Amino acid sequence: MRKLVLFLLTTLLFVIPSAAQTDWIRTGTGLGVEKVRIAVPDFKTSSTDPANADLLKTFNDTLFNDLTYAGIFDVVSKSFYPLQIPGTPPEIQLASWGNPPPNAAMVAFGNFGKSGDDVAMQGWLFDVKNTASPQVLGKQYREKATTENARVIAHRFANEIIFRLGGGIPGIAETKIAFISARTGHKEVWMMDYDGAGQTQLTKLGSISLSPRISPDNGRVAFTTFARGGVDLAMYSLELGRTVTFPRFAGTNVSPAWSADGTKLAFSSSMRGDPEIFIADANGANPKRVTANKGGNVSPVWNPKTGTQIAFVSGRSGLPQIYTMESDGTNLQQVTDGGYAVSPSWSPNGQFLAFAWRRKYGPGAPGGQDIYVMDIASKQWVQLTHDSGVNDFPSWSPDGRHIVFESTRSGGTQIWTMLADGSQERQLTNSGHNQQPNWSFK
Repeated sequence: MRKLVLFLLTTLLFVIPSAAQTDWIRTGTGLGVEKVRIAVPDFKTSSTDPANADLLKTFNDTLFNDLTYAGIFDVVSKSFYPLQIPGTPPEIQLASWGNPPPNAAMVAFGNFGKSGDDVAMQGWLFDVKNTASPQVLGKQYREKATTENARVIAHRFANEIIFRLGGGIPGIAETKIAFISARTGHKEVWMMDYDGAGQTQLTKLGSISLSPRISPDNGRVAFTTFARGGVDLAMYSLELGRTVTFPRFAGTNVSPAWSADGTKLAFSSSMRGDPEIFIADANGANPKRVTANKGGNVSPVWNPKTGTQIAFVSGRSGLPQIYTMESDGTNLQQVTDGGYAVSPSWSPNGQFLAFAWRRKYGPGAPGGQDIYVMDIASKQWVQLTHDSGVNDFPSWSPDGRHIVFESTRSGGTQIWTMLADGSQERQLTNSGHNQQPNWSFK
């Protein structure tokens, strides 16, 4: 039991600060794609209500940030914008936006105002190089006048723009990230918007929670809990706002992961001895063991594209390495070939694995724990983080353009995001220690 606990704690929690090395290759995760140059002037006010100013600022800031961090745009600096800002189509002068200094290809503009208890937005997207038929998109939204709804409207409009200009891939502005936070004195499950706003505590178990995983339908969060006297799987219903009944298994049970269709859970359990990978129905029924190797097997994750392939971490060869297999345990393949590799996460297209890797592991060995992405077919990999603390628990965004992860680079452990090529790193959490993020499926 002591060996088991040591392995689990090492695999899930163990970190050693050191410097990072650099090894770059091109894997096709968005590198080299020309970005659309877009201008996003502040929307004009359409209201004299004194409360409109703050709501309008929230909307403008959110829309600008959503498009800036989308990963597919070159957003023109506002210092280059012409003096006349349009609020409706007749007001836009295409030449002043399409020529230097803005030299934009697209302009997103409109108006926003509070009227009574509601806020209303009218927004357009214009191709300023197409003088004959410039309008690409026109949308209207109306919601109750709250700060949150001002953000929601901005997210929706941003997603429409991203969908139209990003190859028909839905935007992520309305997605969520689950994570573990100790800011209340206990490790509890929390949730936040993709950009770090709206950080909300879900569980209040007064114990240790780990490894939250959001279900594909965004209705539940599976996680590990120490609250019931053992190390068990637990389920939180986002619809009911509370934990719900879930079976208890013997032994230590950790790292749940949803199948892409939401009908199955993979997890690691020592119910029959060593930690092995099991698959059960989504309600915990019919657990079936699919690995049988000494050394411990943890952290399973399903390939969302195939729905059958599973990546996981195993200590069967010594230090933890990443393996893949079919969901029935067949076709076992070792992915990493040395060092200390943990926390795999599949890209939505099933082509890449993101994971944490300490390639040079041991006393005095150079190199830190960084986030890597590997092309599974070729086994080629690219290092995304460098010389920036200890980095772990990567999780892909549903559009495949972003990765969220935990890092100690700012002192304590915090949640960060970056584009899938390692650029545009930004910190999402600041209060307390925050770790083990998981991006929602949609």
